[in-house]
Amino acid sequence: MKLNIAVLPGDGIGPEIMEQALRVTKLICQKFGHELITKTALVGAVAIDEVGNPYPDTTHDLCMNSDAVLFGAIGHPRFDNDPSAKVRPEQGLLAMRKKLGLYANIRPVIVFDSLLDKSPLKLDRIQGVDFVAIRELTGGIYFGQPQGRSENGDTAFDSCVYTRMEVERILELAFQFAMKRNKRLTVVDKANVLATSRLWRQIAKEMEPKFPEVTVDYMFVDNAAMQIIQWPKKFDVMVTENMFGDILTDEASVISGSMGLLPSASIGIHTSVFEPIHGSYPQAAGLNIANPCATILSAAMMFEYAFSLMEEGALIRKAVEASIVAGAVTEDLADDKSKALSTSAVGDWIIEYLSK
Repeated sequence: MKLNIAVLPGDGIGPEIMEQALRVTKLICQKFGHELITKTALVGAVAIDEVGNPYPDTTHDLCMNSDAVLFGAIGHPRFDNDPSAKVRPEQGLLAMRKKLGLYANIRPVIVFDSLLDKSPLKLDRIQGVDFVAIRELTGGIYFGQPQGRSENGDTAFDSCVYTRMEVERILELAFQFAMKRNKRLTVVDKANVLATSRLWRQIAKEMEPKFPEVTVDYMFVDNAAMQIIQWPKKFDVMVTENMFGDILTDEASVISGSMGLLPSASIGIHTSVFEPIHGSYPQAAGLNIANPCATILSAAMMFEYAFSLMEEGALIRKAVEASIVAGAVTEDLADDKSKALSTSAVGDWIIEYLSK
């Protein structure tokens, strides 16, 4: 099979972790006889510096003409600390989601048995955790209009907007995921306060009869935030709106013990994007200390979701888990910091395992 991949390393640690994910991707393609074609493009702060646009047209054209996108990270402190900045790296990420029609972000939340002691939660709470969080990605308060500030700058406003079409398509996907798993779906909203949440709940209830085998649970977002920490094993498939999903999935990431372990897939109308859930971690940029596993696991999701190559994806996950069991980990997971491996050394270990 021919795999035509757009590579967007982005900012901060993005280039370092992307390098390791590409090494793994190339080896897997060689091992299974696939033809791999990769082209690299700018996104984020580096794109602003180069061309003044965090998501240039050339990058978008490459994404549209590719089978899948591997994405690293986005963001830089000089923009975070400047509230007056007119152009921001994150605008590139939002533009990419909107232009590619990436309406659903899929984040699996699992724990590795060898890392149970790394989680801040008690063992009995997290052993066996395995759920999927599905976040709506192109609607809600991040995209709603009007948005801005008053002329005197003393008042700011953001609009949260959802249409029936946007809600139906993400709920349809969530129900389908539930059917393929344990037939349990949790719809997270704030229907006691927000009109948009009441629309979500209304549509979900209308759709329930189409999926009679699925048990649907409705949960306010504040309660869901508590339940993820108290009883994470109760969840199977969770679906929610954009901002709630952004916050809850980052909260859920700590269950595994490190944000450096969780991948994600953003799927929709055009080319799908596969990326780690962590940020650009600018403090570590260029130091060769960042955990590459989430990006490598994102490549595994790419094989599975974009190309239906399940064996390839499973082998990558097996290699990552083997590296963790063997203690071949970066400083975020190492018991003894002096024995922590570098980003590239973890990549070397996984490559060696896959080469056997």
